[in-house]
Amino acid sequence: MHINDITHIVEDEFSAVNALITQQLSSDVPLVERIAHYIVESGGKRMRPLLVLLSAGALNYEGHDHIKLATVIEFLHTATLLHDDVVDTSELRRGKATANARWGNAPSVLVGDFLYSRAFQMMVELRNMEIMEILSQATNVIAEGEVFQLMNCKNPDVSEEAYFEVIKNKTAMLFEAASHSASALCDAPAPLRNGLKDYGMQVGLAFQLIDDVLDYAGDAHTMGKNVGDDLAEGKPTLPLIYTLQHGNEDEIKLIRQAIRKGDPSELEAIGAAVSRCGALDYTRAAAVCCKQKAIEALAGLPESRYKCALLALAELSVDRNK
Repeated sequence: MHINDITHIVEDEFSAVNALITQQLSSDVPLVERIAHYIVESGGKRMRPLLVLLSAGALNYEGHDHIKLATVIEFLHTATLLHDDVVDTSELRRGKATANARWGNAPSVLVGDFLYSRAFQMMVELRNMEIMEILSQATNVIAEGEVFQLMNCKNPDVSEEAYFEVIKNKTAMLFEAASHSASALCDAPAPLRNGLKDYGMQVGLAFQLIDDVLDYAGDAHTMGKNVGDDLAEGKPTLPLIYTLQHGNEDEIKLIRQAIRKGDPSELEAIGAAVSRCGALDYTRAAAVCCKQKAIEALAGLPESRYKCALLALAELSVDRNK
């Protein structure tokens, strides 16, 4: 199932989310609106709000607050993107110039703050303390994950365990929060809540693992970002960590130096090394394992087209090229 087939199942809800996004980006400060619209409308798949809508559908939700919740999740995600691009000094995202490359760091950070605060304003309107607890906790964990990743940059001695801690906190946590908060909105029984919570975490991990594979095996035009960006930022991702453990002496020396310097100039040689020693296959296998755990987490969910879409989304997390 293609991503368009999955989103088609919640087409009307997605349109309502998009309309609410536009409405909630209103500001008396023109630059806020300009930057916020630019980043929100830059072509993302809206995976996290999609998780909210599908999870709510799978639990037979009949209200309208899932539209607001999906919008909150998208604003939280967009805020993290604005801040990430400043921290990483990124110049390209989804095939377009990043907001910081176009307007500068200060406006990007401040508009990210605006989106965070608008998300929390909308969150309060839901009048659901459990959702507020889930999302406030997730936001805090994501911030910690960002700091932890920053501490690990340009450190070739990062362990596989530390790597997984970073991607769990920085990336997978918002996937988990999306499906978990949707189950809270629906007041689902504990087994279903826990299943959807675990599903979101495992799908998020799988997506990040494949992203890290594509940083060495992908195509810049297809991905909409520069191949080797993580290496340029000195990020020790799983393909590099595995190669440092299983590569030959020359490969290990090359990769350690590249991580320390944040130097992508030897990307071709490093790509050959991670491929030769099986690091890309190892990382893909880890993603497949996460995908399988995500599928198993939905075992208690009643059969429906929404559940089928969630299962297809898990498959898509590993079967993609961007």
